[in-house]
Amino acid sequence: MRRLRVIPAAHHGQERLYVCLPDGRKVAWYDRESARVNLLSEDESEAVLSALAPYLTGRITVGPPPVPNPAELARLALHPDDDLAPNRPGEALLIALDRDPVPPARRLRADPRRAALEAERTVGDCLDRLEAAGWYTLHSVPLPGGDRLHHLTIGPAGLFAVHTLPARRQRVRIADPLITRGRRDPVPLLHRVRADASRASHALTAEVRAVLVVVDPARLTVTAPPRGVRVLTDLDLDHLARQGGTLKPADVEALHAMARDRRTWARV
Repeated sequence: MRRLRVIPAAHHGQERLYVCLPDGRKVAWYDRESARVNLLSEDESEAVLSALAPYLTGRITVGPPPVPNPAELARLALHPDDDLAPNRPGEALLIALDRDPVPPARRLRADPRRAALEAERTVGDCLDRLEAAGWYTLHSVPLPGGDRLHHLTIGPAGLFAVHTLPARRQRVRIADPLITRGRRDPVPLLHRVRADASRASHALTAEVRAVLVVVDPARLTVTAPPRGVRVLTDLDLDHLARQGGTLKPADVEALHAMARDRRTWARV
């Protein structure tokens, strides 16, 4: 009997125990949530169960991996260049800063892209932590014309186009459609937030709700709830996961599979 290694890992927020050969090849995995041991090779069944014995509790099932559902098949068939899932929070800003760093003559002034990047990373990290509750988040989703969704998050409570507003230690006042940060002139940013959600709805043929996340404000004043936009701070993002469920897990998987395909966004 060959000596096998058991390696814990997370998969879509769920804990798995992978059983590997000495050279690193996987021969099985144990999904604790479903209490199932998935065998990639029936010949290794006895060795796999022996290696997993210290970790198994209660009744389990043993067999080959389940047949992929349509969403999983679509993901497997997706070309890496068209897959948006690997995008990091602020991916577009990272690329822009790498390609076009601040010229020497402007180094004494703070580059606003860096503040925007830090805000998107903060929000992106918060959204990624919702994965354990059955949520998927895509970052820097490109739209035609050079626009992009800062974040698109999909979960049991629905779909949300999340726009990030950096406001570190600034007072922010929202009077639909205008947003004022500190001493800056007000800008009609809520028009864009609503338009982004509308474009996402068109691309995915599903309702996508708009969310504006104000990151680290000194004070946030909203004169009246903006039409069609939910306003949160980065400290409130877990509220999304507390809403009642409207989508089944299979629907969440299917919408995520569609949204992660770059070609989905070419028609909006």
